[in-house]
Amino acid sequence: MKMVFIAPHKYVQGRGVMAEIGSYAKLLGKKPILLWDDVVKGLIGQTVLASIDQAGLSPIDVPFGGEATRDEANRVVELARQQGADAIIGLGGGKSIDVAKAVSVDAKLRLMTVPTIAATDAPTSAATVWYDADSNFIGFECWPFNPDIVLVDTQVIARGPARAFAAGMGDALATWVEAEASFKSRATNIAGGVSTRAAMAIARLGYEMLMECGLEALRAVQLGLVTPAVEKIVEANVLHSGLGFESGGLATAHMIANPLSNFPECKNLMHGEKVGFGIITQLCLDEDTDVDEMNQIVDFEIAIGLPVTFADLNLAGVTRDRLQVIGDACGGEGSLCHNHCFRVTADDAIDAMFAADALGRERKALMGMD
Repeated sequence: MKMVFIAPHKYVQGRGVMAEIGSYAKLLGKKPILLWDDVVKGLIGQTVLASIDQAGLSPIDVPFGGEATRDEANRVVELARQQGADAIIGLGGGKSIDVAKAVSVDAKLRLMTVPTIAATDAPTSAATVWYDADSNFIGFECWPFNPDIVLVDTQVIARGPARAFAAGMGDALATWVEAEASFKSRATNIAGGVSTRAAMAIARLGYEMLMECGLEALRAVQLGLVTPAVEKIVEANVLHSGLGFESGGLATAHMIANPLSNFPECKNLMHGEKVGFGIITQLCLDEDTDVDEMNQIVDFEIAIGLPVTFADLNLAGVTRDRLQVIGDACGGEGSLCHNHCFRVTADDAIDAMFAADALGRERKALMGMD
């Protein structure tokens, strides 16, 4: 049995580390592409460019097109070749970072990722999630290596949208739930082997930190504050979740979340929000789920504002026929649901979604919420 664990070469996190980006970028090359959108550039551009200039680098400014499509990656690859780039820095959210990863492979560039929100675990991973031009999920692709450097400025994260921070907790919360399920069946992880005990320990630590500090950290971010709790949850959202999902394994939670991206009613939802509902679905699917722990997880999701019902997903009154496309994906060839130690059919997955909705409604009612 082959075990594989993968990770970035260097992970840097702390308040104000954005001002050091030049000193890290020069380790990768002299002519880096800066892939970012206008919003991100407006937030951190002055700090980034000053540090890059101080390091004596010649950056190539490339505006991100807004969606993680293969066409966008091909466009940036062509620019990289035309202008002689030797590195790429993906700055912003998960989609710009995912495109930067693909470009780094195709154009043979060193890679740095610089998230400005802690909404997903994309910054540390060696995978790109692909969408079409209409933001429909079309699949994911795994690359040979992880980023060379991940730079996370917690002051920037804390001043970002609290909703994105909470969504990141949803994505991170799935890490242990899915890794544990995958480990039971000794399923092959994204890294290409069975999970190591180290990956499982990291995934579990992230889960425990979320449950212990998540609410406190969210309150701080709502005020734009950097506290020890915020530092812990940024680490859980970005580092623990990234290492845990790649080297641990995925299962039903993400298999539910990804197709939801293609429902028009869910277009305004963040990835981690859809994953939050997927977690509950997975727990309702697994006969080994501890009921008390499941209720604790649902209550935590409600407390931080994640969707736990169809209504929360803007799918109130959704029919079984409408969900058949998700069920078919879950039960079909290549499904992440096959990482469980039990068989999952389309009907199993759809039943679990309705059970998750009922559980979410019940827990909300107990908390005096509609």
